[in-house]
Amino acid sequence: MAALLTVLVHQPPYTVVLIVPTGVGASIGGYAGDAMPVARAIAQVSDRLITHPNVLNGAQLYWPLANTSYVEGYALDKFASTCWGLRPVRQNKVGLILDRAIEPELRLRHLQAAEATRATLGLNLTDCTVTDASLEVQLRIAPSGASWGTIGNTGSLLRAAETLIDRAGAEAIAIVARFPDDTDSEILQNYRHGKGVDPLAGAEAVISHLIVRTFKIPAAHAPALMPLPADPDVSPRAAAEELGYTFLPCVLVGLSRAPQFIISKDNYTPSPQDIWAEQVDAVVVPASACGGSAVMSFSSLGVRVVAVEENKTKMEVSPESLGIKAIRVNSYLEALGFLVTHRAGINPDSLRPTLSSLNCLSVNRDQS
Repeated sequence: MAALLTVLVHQPPYTVVLIVPTGVGASIGGYAGDAMPVARAIAQVSDRLITHPNVLNGAQLYWPLANTSYVEGYALDKFASTCWGLRPVRQNKVGLILDRAIEPELRLRHLQAAEATRATLGLNLTDCTVTDASLEVQLRIAPSGASWGTIGNTGSLLRAAETLIDRAGAEAIAIVARFPDDTDSEILQNYRHGKGVDPLAGAEAVISHLIVRTFKIPAAHAPALMPLPADPDVSPRAAAEELGYTFLPCVLVGLSRAPQFIISKDNYTPSPQDIWAEQVDAVVVPASACGGSAVMSFSSLGVRVVAVEENKTKMEVSPESLGIKAIRVNSYLEALGFLVTHRAGINPDSLRPTLSSLNCLSVNRDQS
């Protein structure tokens, strides 16, 4: 009797990177965690999702995704360029930095939020520290319309982080800096009403980049602001930032499971869980914001770039303008369909009502 031979083909984990650049006025992902539904959906059709705090931070709202890596933007760039790898963890010890400029009552609100995540969510927080000088954050808007910012006392921030790492064993750093209250700003009002750029996002990226670049551990930032006057016309996309005194909970949750960074492939012990850029199958990005370092690096590796046209931004950098071969889709719903077919190894054209015939190529006798 003939034996039945079954050949099992091992398929590597299907890995997707979701990018929504910070502070560029993205119509989806440019507000308070409003790209989380996109991340949740992509996490369902992939084995591993890698994204950044701008996508997953929703002030006091968050959503745990077991197969999702929370990777700060500078680290994501280093990962995409194949310089760094990612090593998933069960739990990080998170250190908390508070800006000396935060008023006593507002500081207390943030400390209570941190304590609540320990008692209610079981997070592992180390001691906190207050910077030895005010960080002096200033906000700017670039001619393109994107937001950015500066820190007056970078040394104070770095000394605080070093204290938490050396004395408290912090494995990840959450920063809360006092941001300017500009309640009458037209930019802020537009943002609250779902029409503008997040005026804080660019400066937040500067703060987290500095920590990650210097200490090479996960970091993310939550701004300290006085609560805004109630406004019945606040957009649903911005409403998560209207819920209370602090945006800290989502940052602590994200950092608690953020992967650690493998700085070099030399002299390290590999783990089956390690993730390297060469293992990424697809990257999903707004079609008008393809100029970031990570997107260009992934494209050079041959990763499929999925450009979403419906997610408008203040940028005007198309994949074609950079020579990037991208799959253009109208919406994230269509992007999900592409990811499903790509993961299954199905030609998307076979799902259309018409299918072109194969071309018959003639053989060139002069070829050797």
